Amino acid sequence: MMLHAWDIAQIVAIAAGCTVLVTAACIGLIRYNAHGSITSQIWLMAIASPLSVVASVTVIAVQMYVSQHDFQVLLWVLGVSAAMSALAATVVGRTARSSMMTLRDSVRRIGDGDVIGTDGAGWKEFAEVSAQLSDTSRRLAAARKEIEELDASRRQFFAWISHDLRTPLTGLQAMAEVLEDGVAGDPGDYIRRIRLQVGTMTRLVDDLFELSRLTEGGLRLRCEPLELVDVVSDAVSDVRVAAAERGMRITHSGVAGITVWADPHELTRVVVNLLTNSIKYAPGGTEILISAHADDGTGRTVVSVTDQGPGVPDADLPNIFEVGWRADAARTPSTAGQAPEIGSSSAGLGLAIVRGIVEAHGGDVRAENVTGGFRLDLSLPAGNPSP
Repeated sequence: MMLHAWDIAQIVAIAAGCTVLVTAACIGLIRYNAHGSITSQIWLMAIASPLSVVASVTVIAVQMYVSQHDFQVLLWVLGVSAAMSALAATVVGRTARSSMMTLRDSVRRIGDGDVIGTDGAGWKEFAEVSAQLSDTSRRLAAARKEIEELDASRRQFFAWISHDLRTPLTGLQAMAEVLEDGVAGDPGDYIRRIRLQVGTMTRLVDDLFELSRLTEGGLRLRCEPLELVDVVSDAVSDVRVAAAERGMRITHSGVAGITVWADPHELTRVVVNLLTNSIKYAPGGTEILISAHADDGTGRTVVSVTDQGPGVPDADLPNIFEVGWRADAARTPSTAGQAPEIGSSSAGLGLAIVRGIVEAHGGDVRAENVTGGFRLDLSLPAGNPSP
């Protein structure tokens, strides 16, 4: 029997009306249950569809005057289908809840500082979130480790700085008391020693200020083409007295005729710091060699300072340019008048300043143990890096 257009319109209207009413009721329940479990939310969403079908079929069946037997069969079929849909929604909700609980535990463990692995179980979206959390936990652990290392380095650095400042201050106080009491056998000698101690503190403060400028990006370079031999000559002149007091010779090779693009004052400070480092740690009476050559591979100029000192353990080579690093944690500042006081303080700042200045020029630094000594290399741009 063919349905008339009016009958079809009634069926469509009844189905649409029942679906709208059931859906609206379910949406209201979902909003009311906004803070409920994810299982209950999924259950409400899943049950909306079969309930709409049950309601629509029931009303249409009544309107069509289906027999009592057929109506009961229909209700049983619809009821079983709705129950199975509700059961499936419950299983899905519990699966989702289990995955959410796993993610919640992972977040809690990350907050406690643990590194978590990737949980590949569960739905694709939950697995992706788990992978992101695992990666985040590793990056956070690395960041915490770096912060701890920086904090330990900072504490050690300030301890060294305090020691290096306290030593000359103690000497100044003692010599001032001797002069004040009038018991100094040679007041002029005490005044000279006081001046040397003040010079030590001045160099330390200057190094701290320079390092602060480098760290905060406050260093302003005034670069120009420089004859490397002029820079080397100025640096050697600054440390000549210190080298002579230890019987050390400073020679150079290959620096004539080489031009670099750099700030003359800052580059001279770099070379002075490198020479001071060699004068401080190489044996007395040895030779320090300053050499240079063009690196054909990079188009840069490599300036090397090589001494005959004992060098640095290979494991420590990557650390020697860090702030506060020392070859010997028990090393103390040199006594007044000795050569090591000429260049930079003994607070582990000299090579850190070297790296900061060279990197500000667009170059890099490296250290290497060589046969019979130790070498520090600077790689500098041969011309204007940004014409």
